[in-house]
Amino acid sequence: MKFSTSYSLLVPGSLASILALFLLLAGSLSSAQELGDHTYSTEAIERGSRIYSRECALCHGPQGDIVDGVNLRAGIFKNVRSDDDIRRVVTQGAGQGLMPGFGLSANELDGIIAYIRAGFDPEGVAVRIGDPIRGQELFLGEGQCADCHRVNGNGPRTAPDLSEIGAIRTPASLQRNLLDPAAAILPINRPIRIVTREEETVIGRRLNEDTYTVQVIDSNERLRSFIKSDLVSYEISMLPSKAPTTLSSDEVADVVGYLLTLRGQ
Repeated sequence: MKFSTSYSLLVPGSLASILALFLLLAGSLSSAQELGDHTYSTEAIERGSRIYSRECALCHGPQGDIVDGVNLRAGIFKNVRSDDDIRRVVTQGAGQGLMPGFGLSANELDGIIAYIRAGFDPEGVAVRIGDPIRGQELFLGEGQCADCHRVNGNGPRTAPDLSEIGAIRTPASLQRNLLDPAAAILPINRPIRIVTREEETVIGRRLNEDTYTVQVIDSNERLRSFIKSDLVSYEISMLPSKAPTTLSSDEVADVVGYLLTLRGQ
């Protein structure tokens, strides 16, 4: 559930460096079985912003989304899974020598990774990425995430499906959703309470809404559609149905690590 990439000593016009970068993006990176357990400071994020602009933006673009199938800002890679994966590839090279190893220092590598982890926000928060194996155990057990969320066809539909969450959310966003769900939850995902003219009370989650109708999935996982003029009341909660997590900081890092591995089947 973590990802990042960096290159050093990239000289505009250097054919070897440019070729090496495209080999990296073409999927020559090895996939790690475990993700790194690292903590990045705000200073590292700011440092990474400067290094990225100097060394990486030429090929990846300011928002990290120029290369097809890769979006560094969103943490989307073709094969890379861990921080340590990135370090090995950048320092040791890849593609049978076509991509040489680069001489970034440990602090520079940390900065690039931290900047990507923060979603390209130079003033972003430091995000710790933990063990995805432990994170999955917490997701299914103590964290009670699987009580509401569905992953790869398993679980209820009363909360958003998380099967591809690692491809569309940054580590910082995932951490924020765990620590402060009331502030982070998207409006469309806020719980709703409906009372019909037949005095039926429906608790659920909106799937779609227009001026005249609303479609929801109720607490029994049934798809329902209502005409608003037929309702006695229709309320949208400003708070999520679940309170902020009671997991420790280490456990939150592990769950973030697991969520980042969810990229669809």
